[in-house]
Amino acid sequence: MTGTRGALTALHLLLVWAATAALMPMIGFAVVAGGWGGGIGAVIPVLAVGVPLMWGLLAMTALPVRTIVPMCGSLRQRLGWAALVFILGTIGVLAGLGAYLQDVYLGSAGTRFALTGVPYALAAALFVPGWRVRLGTLAVLVCGAGYGVFVGPALAEQRQEEAEVARYRQNPELLYLGDSPRGMEISRVRVGPNLFSVDYTPMREGYDLGNVGLWVNHSITPALQCPTPVQKEVTCTVDTHGEMRTVTSFPGGSDITLVRRREDVEVTVTSGSLDETGLRRLLTTLHPLSDAELDELIREKRIEHAQ
Repeated sequence: MTGTRGALTALHLLLVWAATAALMPMIGFAVVAGGWGGGIGAVIPVLAVGVPLMWGLLAMTALPVRTIVPMCGSLRQRLGWAALVFILGTIGVLAGLGAYLQDVYLGSAGTRFALTGVPYALAAALFVPGWRVRLGTLAVLVCGAGYGVFVGPALAEQRQEEAEVARYRQNPELLYLGDSPRGMEISRVRVGPNLFSVDYTPMREGYDLGNVGLWVNHSITPALQCPTPVQKEVTCTVDTHGEMRTVTSFPGGSDITLVRRREDVEVTVTSGSLDETGLRRLLTTLHPLSDAELDELIREKRIEHAQ
């Protein structure tokens, strides 16, 4: 008798899962499609047909356990039981949908369809007499809630961070950083398909030290060469190591720009306040952007994608 009771209970829960996993996604899709195309007026007919159909189908799944589950003894009781299972299960589906919209991973499309029936099967299991079934149901509910509230969001956040890092590292050959000049810090970093730029600004607000810019881009010409013709206020030279130095004079000061080749990229540093020694020190300290440095820039929101 116990074996028959267990088999009927398993068949009952399987029927609940199969019926809801097959029908509820179709109802949900029809509701979304109707709402998208025709508004609330198109949703009402879908619900008017889909909800009673689901209600009646759930009541039929209770037939195998009409002598086991007290609430399923008569047709009237089965309809009341079906209404409760439908309400509780739909709450579970909405909770799962909310988690999915928060980027919680719920598997492939096929897996998500299958998971649609699980809240209804769990709701039906709560009405099955016997502490073992109910204890197992509560354990599944606790595990599902823990995944949806804690584990899933944490994994989703981790995947988002990894995707963001991967986007920034699409062109790793450009990602070079120099040590900040004394009294300055990195204020903004831009990453583009053919450019990596860094802005260094004074650490203290109102501290008049000027700005320093660093750019890294792919080499265009075989060797660095001064532009021709050179403007009257510009002085440009290329030394024996292939490094180009440009000084642009203007009333009250000048801008110094140094360009140096590094493997297949060109590194440019420029400033109107930092002297040539400081710019050369910045070039000397160039190093590939480390994971720790990138994580810090992302965490402090100092890095962005160039438009």
